[in-house]
Amino acid sequence: MIKSSSKFPLMINLAAFIIIIAGLIYGARLITPILMAVFLSIICTPPIRYLVRKRVPQSLAVLVVFLMLIAIFIGLGELVGRSVAAFTQNAGLYEQNLDKIGVSVLEFLNDRGFNFSFDRIDDLLEPSKIMGFTARLLGQLGGFMGNFLTILFLVLFLLLELDDIEIKVEAILKDYSVNYSYFDEIANRIRHYLSIKTLTSLITGILLWIALTIIGVDYAILWGLIAFLLNYIPTIGSFIAAAPAVLFALVQLGFGGALAALIAFVAVNIIIGSLIEPKLMGQGMGLSTFIVFLSLIFWGFVFGTVGMFLSVPLTMTVKIILEHDPKTRWIAIILGTKKDAKALIKENESE
Repeated sequence: MIKSSSKFPLMINLAAFIIIIAGLIYGARLITPILMAVFLSIICTPPIRYLVRKRVPQSLAVLVVFLMLIAIFIGLGELVGRSVAAFTQNAGLYEQNLDKIGVSVLEFLNDRGFNFSFDRIDDLLEPSKIMGFTARLLGQLGGFMGNFLTILFLVLFLLLELDDIEIKVEAILKDYSVNYSYFDEIANRIRHYLSIKTLTSLITGILLWIALTIIGVDYAILWGLIAFLLNYIPTIGSFIAAAPAVLFALVQLGFGGALAALIAFVAVNIIIGSLIEPKLMGQGMGLSTFIVFLSLIFWGFVFGTVGMFLSVPLTMTVKIILEHDPKTRWIAIILGTKKDAKALIKENESE
């Protein structure tokens, strides 16, 4: 049986991969808070180290950072809660505005020879469906923030045992005489990516808040918050963030306001996403554009919304682990960029 199984290594590896993915999907509710806590801890480590270098006791430094996280959590939760309540209270007015837009669209089409009835236009632009989309998006964000309390306490315990974890890992590696130096590379790459992404997402949210306020869109700070959060999702996050804001501008201000809001989203995302962020990223993510999009789909399937938020860090982690094993380095090359492949070719030619 052992000899025969060696004839089918690919099938065995594929079966093992499917079993692992099935296990991750089954345990997603347990795994996702832990993943979020680990990645947040990586982000929180630099400010803690900074405070320690300034001779602040480590336990006090952890407490300060933890209280800052709680303040952010409470502030965002309060903002979402108030906005949802105000949005629900004024839903009737917004639906009336949308009905007027439907009538104007109907008149425009009929004047140009199209035979549309109001019922067909009303069904196409049904106010309850359009407004329900925005309400559901806000509700999902509120639910995500509600689960954040568990994640915060996981972060607290991880940070309190930060030194203990490092000593335990070092002891294990020395005991088994194994060199896993790429753990530091994983932590540094993820910290670099998440730090830059947080900064650019914050700038994106603030700029859109200011732009939408100037345009006159209600709840501009809420749309800026949504843009900040969804900017962590690569490729499609900015489009998802723009949809409810532009839709709301259409309902509140008409076609001119919606066009202005759309231009604001496009301009900010081009400036931040295409010009500023690549320069700040420096060495980049080390992943091809296709793999970034594919990882978004894959990790979203496995872990849901949290997987979409963490798709790039998770794929970066897998790539770094794979490229340090000669047997799996070819997979890391596929995940990486053309620049990485050329560097490997030069390295092999020099040898």
